[in-house]
Amino acid sequence: MEPIRFSKLSGCGNDFIIIDNRAAVVPQAGLSGFVRRVCARKMSVGADGLILIEPSMNRVDFRWRFFNADGTLAEMCGNGARCAARFAYLNRIAGAKMAFETEAGVIRAEIDGEGALLEMPEPKAIQRNISITAGKKSLTGCSLNTGVPHLVLQVDDIEGVDVEGLGREIRFHKMFSPAGTNVNFIGVGADRTLINRTYERGVEAETLACGTGSLAAAIVMALEAGWETPIKVKTRSGRWLTFHFRQENDRFFDILMEGDARLIYTGELTADAWNW
Repeated sequence: MEPIRFSKLSGCGNDFIIIDNRAAVVPQAGLSGFVRRVCARKMSVGADGLILIEPSMNRVDFRWRFFNADGTLAEMCGNGARCAARFAYLNRIAGAKMAFETEAGVIRAEIDGEGALLEMPEPKAIQRNISITAGKKSLTGCSLNTGVPHLVLQVDDIEGVDVEGLGREIRFHKMFSPAGTNVNFIGVGADRTLINRTYERGVEAETLACGTGSLAAAIVMALEAGWETPIKVKTRSGRWLTFHFRQENDRFFDILMEGDARLIYTGELTADAWNW
């Protein structure tokens, strides 16, 4: 095969391999294995996910397919969507204002320097006061879908919480089977900012940021503590996401997320990147 051109972008530390696949340069046969291999750190490029930019079926600028590092197709990823938007702008696939198809519906974005302002889907399936036993503890949180499913748990010690251990146990808990859930642990900073740490389904580890998880955290603070927008969320990378939305009781709409989408490098994947 000919080498495949790609770019590596980072949204608050969430990193992605992005490929312009409008000419079908990535073979469909064995696609899940291709994704797993090129996303494997140290063995290949390495990333939290892979994004294919493809022709739109609905007269918007493009369609994306987003894959987790384990090769599974996901409905939505906030940090990935900002990175996809900046990639499309830099490669003249779309203008500074654009719309594109995702599994969660059409998303609109606007490029602002090295970042993007992104429209997010309305949260659904909000369930408050969910009780679950994990790590031999009884925990109470809020479950909701912000494009993908999340459980949000407020903790007293955000630095000391066992994100990997508790997160993995909850992610695979029978309560959320068969699809599983992403798990967010949140704490409140001294300056009334929100700190979020996420165990991501599909990556199967804590990531440096999660856009849909940070939105879920912001929604929970609006519901449970009456926080008003804009709400700033500090991710594990130390970088910030800012959320704006309107609220009517338990309905949240006109949701916008601001955050970076940095182009790290461009290059070519040779067959050695996925044939191992």
